[in-house]
Amino acid sequence: MTETGEQGAGLIWREGHVPVSARFDDPYFSPDDGLAESRHVFLAGNDLPGRFRDGFHIAELGFGTGLNLAAALDAWRRAEVPGVLRYTAFEKYPLAPAEMARALCAFPEIAPVVEELLAYWRPGRRRIRLADLEFHLIEGDARVTLPRWAGRADAWFLDGFAPARNPGMWTEALLGEVARHSCAGGSFATFTAAGHVRRALAAAGFRVMRVAGFGRKRHMSRGVLAVPGPGNGETGR
Repeated sequence: MTETGEQGAGLIWREGHVPVSARFDDPYFSPDDGLAESRHVFLAGNDLPGRFRDGFHIAELGFGTGLNLAAALDAWRRAEVPGVLRYTAFEKYPLAPAEMARALCAFPEIAPVVEELLAYWRPGRRRIRLADLEFHLIEGDARVTLPRWAGRADAWFLDGFAPARNPGMWTEALLGEVARHSCAGGSFATFTAAGHVRRALAAAGFRVMRVAGFGRKRHMSRGVLAVPGPGNGETGR
């Protein structure tokens, strides 16, 4: 069954709980198990939670439902890391709170984290501060907002819609900005193994690896910054 949403970023709901972008005709997460996908691709792909430390900074291109944030905060808490996780997300089409809640209710395993985050999510609100989290959503086209960002990340979650459906999120220029806004030794992980994406990330200075993907996707990509760009010697704090 397919149901069309009436607000927010423009959603189509499949089977009642799988959100699909009406703009890009692509699901926000795997219909098989979005949480397992997030843990495999973005957490394990960046060697997390093993690298977590106070002030560790994750940045994400394509915030979507907020599933990756919830999964990362859940992993942080399970690992009992002291201090604060920093998380910055870039999103052009933020979902409405009700849409996020509907999508994330499919993952009861992380329900306590989801409920805590959603309690702070209001229209127009773009920052959440908890005892163990500093979150900032930067709204707008990442091709404009990321170059202006003053921060640097320890790990990147590259989670825009598929390159074939949303090519603007995978340009050589934007992926170069990802490298420029990475700390020394910074990493990335993404569900896509598209050749032009891997080549652009390699050209930006990442040591890129194609590894086993999640579910029906045979391969994904991950990497570590091998050639620091200007200013990349800073920490993520």
